[in-house]
Amino acid sequence: VHRVPLKKMKSLRQRLQEQGLLESYLEQHPYNLAAKYFPGIAVEPLENYMDDEYFGTISIGTPPQEFTVVFDTGSSNLWVPSVFCSSPACRNHNRFNPAESSTFLSTNDTLFIAYGTGSMTGVLGYDTVNVAGINVRNQIFGLAETEPGDFFYYTPFDGILGLAFPSIASSGATPVFDNMMMENLVDRHLFSVYLSRDSQGGSFVLFGGIDPYYTTRGISWIPLSDETYWQISMESVSVRGTPVACSSGCQAIVDTGTTLLAVPIRAFRTLMRLLGASSSGEVSCEAISSLPNLIFHINGKEFPVPPRAYVLRSDGYCTLGLQGMDVPTEEGELWILGDVFIREYYVIFDRANNKVGLSRLP
Repeated sequence: VHRVPLKKMKSLRQRLQEQGLLESYLEQHPYNLAAKYFPGIAVEPLENYMDDEYFGTISIGTPPQEFTVVFDTGSSNLWVPSVFCSSPACRNHNRFNPAESSTFLSTNDTLFIAYGTGSMTGVLGYDTVNVAGINVRNQIFGLAETEPGDFFYYTPFDGILGLAFPSIASSGATPVFDNMMMENLVDRHLFSVYLSRDSQGGSFVLFGGIDPYYTTRGISWIPLSDETYWQISMESVSVRGTPVACSSGCQAIVDTGTTLLAVPIRAFRTLMRLLGASSSGEVSCEAISSLPNLIFHINGKEFPVPPRAYVLRSDGYCTLGLQGMDVPTEEGELWILGDVFIREYYVIFDRANNKVGLSRLP
């Protein structure tokens, strides 16, 4: 069992705010969260990380070169900046230098991932990747050669380690956790995630095991409806005992790489109205104690998200941790259960049985 501690750092939103750049940045980069989930296209809209604060450290190469990455259950590729990259965004982040690794193997294969703000391009290579003491030899990964606009310049992480299924990996690259399983480097074919609330420490990704400290309330197992993202079926979403959205069923993706709860536009407008939010999502901080739980009905059980979880406080302002998004899917509307949801539950991502386990946190 191997645990990666996740650090909480200043979010991109805070960094831009401090430098007086937030408003102009948001004008230049209107984001389309939905882009990440269009099937058949390797898309990773990094604007999601505007408020994301959970990052872990891995190393690549021999001797090891360290990188801070987002452990993202909503994508499947591992990539980091490389010394071949001259984009401004690469220059102020750690860059992988293959010439300094005795175990690096180059390829002629290229990697392209589209973003809401441009695209990341690079080449694929193989090297030893160390995650929490697990040495994954000959792991394929992307060495970024270009990175979009000024977006990455301000992000507090170097790259991304995707933890979704091989079926959505760009260029057919085998994901890191698949190699861990194939090489018998983990005791069990699952990993679990704990994201702390507020400014508490202790967040982690645990590879190969379940920490019983976080499952004292029992585990609810939910079968996957699709083995691409960690996708499940929901029956409905209710407020104060009344279904208000997803009333004829819908799909949901459990995604550590999305900060907020992403909600289909119609349901988003309904929730904004019910929760008394302004058009910008702002609510009265004094009113939080009287707001209702959002109840997600999944696999015959209720999974509440209380107002302390879905209302975000920043500089004396309170806003809803929801954002509108429309993704057309064959199965109906799609919700993204991001960090706002995950902070309330210890989440187990079980590849052996293709299930998600949820255990409510105290």
